[in-house]
Amino acid sequence: MLNIIFYVFTGVVLIQLLYYFGIFGKFAFAKQQTATPKRIPVSVIVCAKNEAENVKKYVPLLAAQEYHDYEIVLIDDASTDETLDIFEEFEKQYPNIKLVKVANNEAFWGNKKYALTLGIKAATKEYLLFTDSDCYPTDKKWIANMASQFTMQKTILIGYGGYEKVKNSFLNKIIRFDCALTATQYFAWAKLGRPFTGEGRNLAYKKEEFFKVNGFINHMNIRAGEDALFINEAAHKKNTAVCFTPESFTLSEAKKTYSAWLAQKRREIYTARFFKPFDRFQLRLYFLSQLLFFALAITLLVLQFDWRFVVPVIGLRYIAAWVVMGYSCAKLNEKDTTYWFPVIEIMLIFTQVNVFFSNLFSKPVHWK
Repeated sequence: MLNIIFYVFTGVVLIQLLYYFGIFGKFAFAKQQTATPKRIPVSVIVCAKNEAENVKKYVPLLAAQEYHDYEIVLIDDASTDETLDIFEEFEKQYPNIKLVKVANNEAFWGNKKYALTLGIKAATKEYLLFTDSDCYPTDKKWIANMASQFTMQKTILIGYGGYEKVKNSFLNKIIRFDCALTATQYFAWAKLGRPFTGEGRNLAYKKEEFFKVNGFINHMNIRAGEDALFINEAAHKKNTAVCFTPESFTLSEAKKTYSAWLAQKRREIYTARFFKPFDRFQLRLYFLSQLLFFALAITLLVLQFDWRFVVPVIGLRYIAAWVVMGYSCAKLNEKDTTYWFPVIEIMLIFTQVNVFFSNLFSKPVHWK
């Protein structure tokens, strides 16, 4: 019986090595991108609901971008705080800001996809660049860097939206590593020709791609995934590229408590239930292989299977994962999180299990 468990354990490690070297390595070991300037008109789209403090800080950073032809489309989704008032002041102050006011609609109440649809239709430029109201670009060349990856064929761009670093916060390291791991997955699969998701904090596509799939209509009833589900439906090998130049990143404030982050993870994992079958399969297989790796390794060691066979396999897997994620996190300016990789990985597995059982009994709360 122990021999069988060891063979299964070895098979699980081989699956993990396939993921890390065969898939994630496509991004981790890729050459650093360069930005080739493009002269294309861009609409930056920001949707906000009760985000007065954030938009007050971050919209001026968008307005300060160094790009020759862009507008900012600000969407107020029926805010009850001062968000709309602040937007109206910005509209007067900056000539390239366009304001879209969304009133409560009984059929689409609280649905961010409805508000975004109105903003996309109001945009006057053909190329759309999205970020969230609590995000900001890390460089004045953000638009230029994102736009630089568009080509005649590549009309969907997946970028990186990270989180601010918080000194002496282990939770912050966990959140940032998780973000980098997620980005490694969607960047790698996109480079392999199978894009499956993107992050609304930093995402771009040509307007025609939105209308090709009738916008969000096929998942309008799911109050999440305005970014992930759209990419899962619209993106494919021929029309999708990635952008990971350091100047193309956006940042936002990470959750400050584990419960708040858990709620965020619940929304993300719930949304993944609606991905295409292959995308659901590869995500679940990766998590299952992680879980089995720990379960089987502990079982073999506790039952005193010959450690001379078990320990080298464990070591090989850890070296592979650490090296690949080290390179990947360095590309995403998250290298400091990899120092804690073994501990963070255990915390992430615990969180995934927690989310799985929580989502069995209730749906996560979505747009405000």
